[in-house]
Amino acid sequence: MKILSGTKLRVSFILVFSLLAVLILGGCNNSPAVAREIMVFAGSASKPPMDEAALAFKEQTGIKVNINYGGSGTMLSQMKISQTGDIYIPGSPDYLVKAERDGVTDPATTQIVAYLLPVISVQKGNPENIRSLTDLTKPGIKVGIGNPSTVCVGLYAIEIFEKAGMLESVYGNIITNAESCEKTATLLSLKSVDAIIGWDVFHHWDPENIDTIYLQPEQTPRIAYIPAAISTYSKNTADAQAFIGFLTSDKVQAIFQKWGYITSETEIRQFAPDAVIGGEYELPEAYEALIK
Repeated sequence: MKILSGTKLRVSFILVFSLLAVLILGGCNNSPAVAREIMVFAGSASKPPMDEAALAFKEQTGIKVNINYGGSGTMLSQMKISQTGDIYIPGSPDYLVKAERDGVTDPATTQIVAYLLPVISVQKGNPENIRSLTDLTKPGIKVGIGNPSTVCVGLYAIEIFEKAGMLESVYGNIITNAESCEKTATLLSLKSVDAIIGWDVFHHWDPENIDTIYLQPEQTPRIAYIPAAISTYSKNTADAQAFIGFLTSDKVQAIFQKWGYITSETEIRQFAPDAVIGGEYELPEAYEALIK
């Protein structure tokens, strides 16, 4: 066996280590880029079009959007406890006001994505012949609402009943408080109730099981909208801002319109010309007394 001299041995070691260095560095340079992701906490009032928008955004940018859905109040609480999330998208401005007040979102980044109109939603065919708010007080009518402490559409329900002077008379017919907008709509899909105070888009979510009864214009105290704002916990504000911009683009506005959402103030005003848009409503003492 041929034995290398000291000089040749050192040269061989240098060549081997150089080759290893090239392979290692080459492997690093060719490694896949770290996946880009953002996290959204959203009220489920926007779920169908938001899911579609998130997929379209990933296809266009490669950025994955992870969305947590639930009652807007519950989502806000989860963000505050975990101090995570890049974007907050509640189902109404009420919870955005709370988020801004608590320092959870940056007001300068807020954009309106779509508008929501509160209505009476009933089972398909309206078997109980419910035509007005007053009909919800009739004996035997089973009414469902979202939990007004954590769900936007539930908060609007109490506001509507209070404004109409019928909070106490309808309360006895309210048999359940759902945990989110999605679960509020599902009450009708499962025929668990005769009617709910819902959003106008619920019919488009499940047209085979849900019909809409519109309120009189003067019975609508406020028009809601779906806002999006960057969280103060975000460590990826550039991608978060890109997604919010995407939500307000013509492409995504068309997705919301396909799902029955109204995306212009002019159009939503046709249903309630004198209603306030946005703002905040606090549960009244009269409601607090009823639930005790």
